[in-house]
Amino acid sequence: MTPLLRIEDLIVEGRPPSGIWIETVHKCSVDVNAGEVVALIGESGAGKTTVALASLGYTRPGTRFANGSKVFLEGQDILTMSARDRRDMRGREVAYVAQSAQASLNPAIPIGDQIAESLILHNMGNKTDARKRAIELLDLLDLPDPETLAHRYPHQTSGGQQQRIMMAMALACNPKLLVLDEPTTALDVTTQIEVLKAIKDVIRDRDTAAIYVSHDLSVVAQVADRILVMNNGDVVEEGTTDVILNHAKQEYTRTLLGAVKPKPTRETALSDWNPTAEQTPIMTVRDVDATYERQRMFQTTDREQYVLHDIELDVYPREVLAVVGESGSGKSTLARVMAGLHPALNGAVTMDDDTLPIHARKRTKEQLRRIQIIFQSPDQSLNPEKRIDDAIGRPLELYFGMKGSEKQDRIAELLDMVGLDGDYAGRFPAELSGGERQRVSIARAFAAEPDVILCDEVLSALDTVVAARVLELMKELREKHKVAYVFISHDLSTVASIADRVAVMYAGRIIDTGLTKEVFAPPHHPYTQLLINSVPALRQGWLEEVIGSREAAAGMRSNVMLHDLPCPFRKRCPVMIEGKCDSEPAPRREMGHKHVVYCQHTEQELMKAQDHV
Repeated sequence: MTPLLRIEDLIVEGRPPSGIWIETVHKCSVDVNAGEVVALIGESGAGKTTVALASLGYTRPGTRFANGSKVFLEGQDILTMSARDRRDMRGREVAYVAQSAQASLNPAIPIGDQIAESLILHNMGNKTDARKRAIELLDLLDLPDPETLAHRYPHQTSGGQQQRIMMAMALACNPKLLVLDEPTTALDVTTQIEVLKAIKDVIRDRDTAAIYVSHDLSVVAQVADRILVMNNGDVVEEGTTDVILNHAKQEYTRTLLGAVKPKPTRETALSDWNPTAEQTPIMTVRDVDATYERQRMFQTTDREQYVLHDIELDVYPREVLAVVGESGSGKSTLARVMAGLHPALNGAVTMDDDTLPIHARKRTKEQLRRIQIIFQSPDQSLNPEKRIDDAIGRPLELYFGMKGSEKQDRIAELLDMVGLDGDYAGRFPAELSGGERQRVSIARAFAAEPDVILCDEVLSALDTVVAARVLELMKELREKHKVAYVFISHDLSTVASIADRVAVMYAGRIIDTGLTKEVFAPPHHPYTQLLINSVPALRQGWLEEVIGSREAAAGMRSNVMLHDLPCPFRKRCPVMIEGKCDSEPAPRREMGHKHVVYCQHTEQELMKAQDHV
């Protein structure tokens, strides 16, 4: 059978500042048949995306295809096409789904118009027909109320919805091949299931071929027919999904398999820390509400528009407090309120009984120094026009007045502390890998010598091997510098390996909190159970099993509700009590060992409901 896509002896060259072209991908060959999903896996920099983009006849700026490279789509060499023919092919024959939908979608254009644009550009319908097709695609991908959604802007949708909107854009012209570039990497576990289900359904129903780029073997196991393992621009191993997962031959492949984290349980929770009665929090959050609605004089905000509700939180010295939950649960908003980047509507944030102003600009220099934040994406938090020494040097100047050689020596110390050579100081962010940029962000946070660091999804964009190294670094730095972390994440397996305590957030509320060992073991909130069950397993067939479970079925049947009363999880809960959960606020229940759950069910009822897990 002739493959739909054939890549033969692909060589891609890059041109560093030295001006000498060097190979980054070495004679790579890939076949993709119609209706087949081929996964490209490996660490950051392995060449996965470079090879995948070749199927569109595209190379990144500063790179080129070397002579002898061939890319055939249905027998036609893409690389010898004219630029006009390649443009016409992209979107119509081969479509691309990027990793970050938020960065890829145009914030100023309604969703329906963005999906319709490809149809209009390729002369596949007029504006009316294209918009109708856009609504059909939104419905196909199980997005709620497609007609209303088509008139919304990207910022008015969740991360999972944005990723499915990108899928709708890619499918608009019925392409024969999809290039999926880490489409679920930055998503929470429940949203990831929905997106994976949508991908599998579309590929099955339309007999579409796909190249799936990922570093997550647990995810790849659910969608791929074959796997190519890449390292440093070479394909080091190739085989069916079953062979790679269960009979890998190469040591590098086994390293990737070994980096897959287990499902979070009491046994995988590593911390034995437990605050004593004598210990006092270094930071507290009390009765905090927040909203994104603009505040107007003489007007009050409806509680249904709150994004944080009555948040109570303690952070102890040197502990790791994890805040987990789905996208849109309020995790990052809480971090921004604590940092003074978003004002609280009500309540207070304190440091050592010192109430902090709600706006960072009104906090003293010392108050600012004590709380630092590391953002999810170093690409967006590091200024691309400034060198690394400028990024790390600014807090040294601001908080300690360092200049000249004293500042440069301290920058070198901080770079060494995060495992980077001193010559990185003179580089720009674009010259660093994703893991290296995140290490720079960590060094910048530690430059202020803070008491609390807010870590907002700091590992979510990194591959499993690099993320494991950064996580170990953060553990070492916490012990050495006696700093507390508020570790915001949707990766429960990582949380189990680093956190002392966990707070589970849903719809702007903390609904389950306690020691990590207690929260990750029954009885816990039904929502916590949904999150745990949604962590992918490293085996084929897991996705179909979890979709058929009562927790997942209930969890996917409704969207998050931000209503104040009653329980916001009730329409997604597999054990909802009619007449209670829909009419009364969830009471606080002590589960023992400082574990608190907000639920109508008693400890015994929750244990009985979860004993099948």
